[in-house]
Amino acid sequence: MTELPEFAPQSAESLPIWLVRPGDDGPALPAEAGEMAKIWAKAQGFSGRAGQLCLLPTPDGKIAGAVYGIGSAERAFRDRYVLAKAAEALPAGDWHIAQMPEDMDGETAALGWLLAQYRFARYKKAEPPAARLVCPQGVDGDRVIALAAGEYLARDLINTPASDMGPDELERAACELAERHGASVSITKGEALLAQDFPMIHAVGRAAAQEPRLIDLVFPGSGPQLTLVGKGVCFDTGGLDIKPPSSMAIMKKDMGGAANVLGLAETLARLGLTRNMRLRVLIPAVENAISANAFRPGDILTSRKGLTVEVNNTDAEGRLVLADALALADEERPELLISMATLTGAARVALGPDLPPFFCDDDVIAAAIQNSGRDCADPVWRMPFWEPYESMIEPAIADLDNAPGGGFAGAITAALFLRRFTDKARHYVHFDIYGWQPTAAPGRPKGGAGQGMRAILNALPEILS
Repeated sequence: MTELPEFAPQSAESLPIWLVRPGDDGPALPAEAGEMAKIWAKAQGFSGRAGQLCLLPTPDGKIAGAVYGIGSAERAFRDRYVLAKAAEALPAGDWHIAQMPEDMDGETAALGWLLAQYRFARYKKAEPPAARLVCPQGVDGDRVIALAAGEYLARDLINTPASDMGPDELERAACELAERHGASVSITKGEALLAQDFPMIHAVGRAAAQEPRLIDLVFPGSGPQLTLVGKGVCFDTGGLDIKPPSSMAIMKKDMGGAANVLGLAETLARLGLTRNMRLRVLIPAVENAISANAFRPGDILTSRKGLTVEVNNTDAEGRLVLADALALADEERPELLISMATLTGAARVALGPDLPPFFCDDDVIAAAIQNSGRDCADPVWRMPFWEPYESMIEPAIADLDNAPGGGFAGAITAALFLRRFTDKARHYVHFDIYGWQPTAAPGRPKGGAGQGMRAILNALPEILS
């Protein structure tokens, strides 16, 4: 795992950075910065727009501090990690926030700084920014580092190519997480999947060089049960319905659901929250490959739940492996069952790569998750389990269709398919994430991305109370 960043220690030698918004009469520079700072900033054209940095000199030419623009309050949500750009632009040294607007969330600001330090350097050396931040007053530094740890883990897992992150390596990563936090692990793989009644996980992964498997983590704790299920398709060729090269290029990210639930589990465990719940994490880990024994279009599979599924597209494999894992999770009747998957292109067309949809039947839980996501700069958007579309996933010769034709409502029909396997859990929520940052942004480098983890985390006290 990429080494986690640290906050700088409290020190009289750290340099001040003032966070400033623009105003009608120019940026509101604080009096503590001094009159010369105001003159200097004005001469440099500093206006307080988001991401604008102005270093302040001492009389002898050294750095006295900096003023940094965070933009207007109206566009605060648009500039998600506004302080992240400062982390990358400031010169080496320790910095402390000397002024922060009252309406700015210190935890999100500090997290943005830490996320800006992330560099995936497994295959190519890449040095993180050298500026360090003293944890802002009133912010729980250990909590912010726990949030960053979950995001770093998810990014690392997604960024690692399938040559080094197949089902074997994903299992190893899950086992390492379990060892760090005292969780138990059980693995069902290969032909044992058939013997223990996970036929669809076996069917999807049987053509690959590495055996398909179900990874099952149980954390010690007591209280309401939270079960997380993450899609772990370590590479997706599309199977016999093979993808074109342009669509296969970043399919190492098709285990992004697994990466995100592991990242969330990492944060929950670091925060000690697993002591007050029964946390279980299930990951069906496979590679959707092509071989003589690959499953075929037109095959009928019988799921763990007993529902039969007609395979009309082998490239809609994620919902098949999730279905068996969800059926297992559902048997325990958890208080909250959450699935996360890089599941449908339809979701990306509807909402783009940056705003993952989630599906939930309970209005109170849905509002808690969506409001939490907005408050902690982890945006998500509720979509409906639209029951009139149920007929679209009901083919003529089986109970369910894994890929209904027509091209309409692809994200909704996928969610409806998964919901068929979750009738015992008290509440079920499904996230259709992208798991990838297509272009770099402050605090969010191009590549693997966590989505929905903090939105879930901050909503859990309300949901599980």
